[in-house]
Amino acid sequence: MFPLSNMLKSFVRIGALKVIDAQGKAHMFAGQPGPSVTMRLNDASLYYKLFLNPELNAGEAYMDGRLSFEDGDLRDFLTLYSANTGALDSYPLQHVLRKVSKAFRKFQQNNAKGKAQKNVAHHYDLGNEFYKLFLDEDMQYSCAYFENEDDTLEEAQRNKLRLIASKLNLEPGLKILDIGSGWGGMALYLASLADVEVLGVTLSREQCALANERARVAGVADRVRFELRDYRDLDETFDRIVSVGMFEHVGVHRYDEFFGKINKLLDKDGVALLHSIGHMSPPSIASPWLRKYIFPGGYSPALSEVFEAVEPNRLWVTDVEVLRVHYADTLREWNRRFQANRDKVEAMYDAKFCRMWEFYLISAEMMFRTGAQMVFHIQLAHKRDAVPIKRDYMTKRRHQFRDWERERDSPVKEVAASGD
Repeated sequence: MFPLSNMLKSFVRIGALKVIDAQGKAHMFAGQPGPSVTMRLNDASLYYKLFLNPELNAGEAYMDGRLSFEDGDLRDFLTLYSANTGALDSYPLQHVLRKVSKAFRKFQQNNAKGKAQKNVAHHYDLGNEFYKLFLDEDMQYSCAYFENEDDTLEEAQRNKLRLIASKLNLEPGLKILDIGSGWGGMALYLASLADVEVLGVTLSREQCALANERARVAGVADRVRFELRDYRDLDETFDRIVSVGMFEHVGVHRYDEFFGKINKLLDKDGVALLHSIGHMSPPSIASPWLRKYIFPGGYSPALSEVFEAVEPNRLWVTDVEVLRVHYADTLREWNRRFQANRDKVEAMYDAKFCRMWEFYLISAEMMFRTGAQMVFHIQLAHKRDAVPIKRDYMTKRRHQFRDWERERDSPVKEVAASGD
């Protein structure tokens, strides 16, 4: 099983990995006590492929059925992998290959106009019916915020919306831009709290069509509209700008362009809130498997890369918050719902697609639960006093918004309004 066996001896420092090769021979690699799993390789070519590019080829082999698990499952393997990823990165060949890959980041993260829409369509235009199978009722496809351990996914996603609204210091009469507006949940939530005007822009045709339909059904199409448009083509100004889960698709070499545009679009008294995946380690590269199959052109940055682009654009960073385990819990719930509907997904696509999506959801969860990934909020403004100087205003606004939601959704109010 050489040369893979040589790398696995250095890789497994925590836990135990038993590998059954293509000839049926078992090989054991073990370190300190930890997770244990048995992996079967059904293709001898994997001895070299996994040695040269384990992140890409392990995912591909699992999708194709050339790699499977016994005495454990994919989650067990990815838990073991996450516990030992530092050892893999320090393996001489992998260390060199990562350096080479980093030199090509500009090409890997090519999100120029036109290319950006193609990259977005690859993932977000899979079909609204597919995403309805595992997202919450509001179709929030980003990190939820679990205030309590027993929060449902729906409650946690509403908590997230409320948290962001508090950081926007939402008030009636505001003109708001939502960059990367998804299926419209953020914009519709803001419009449900206050008499505001919201423009959402997205590069996904599927999302744009459904978001506009939701605005029509909610009776707010006169105040909330969604356009299939690149944010870089806008030239008006807004009192508030919010962007949730879009920054990961910008590309590190276009961060200056992004924040330069925020500078121009944001009113002089305005506030912007950026919600994005990031990582706590130094600048790096995106997973080659995720980049190829899930998020072409995607990259979650180190905070140092973000601030490096914010500072030249003369924007005040008025608040920063890091959400650490919330996305891991979100992904766990998405995977639970996905698995419950796996037969429906397979009928839409095929078994290989199901294995691909399973690999994505569980590997992403591990990145947030035991790896370097996290979610950050950065609040930006032109003026240092664009929001109150004491941070507790956010908590007060969250309580206020929760009260408004309860009043709006009160059955007593609905009965009174009906005249019964």
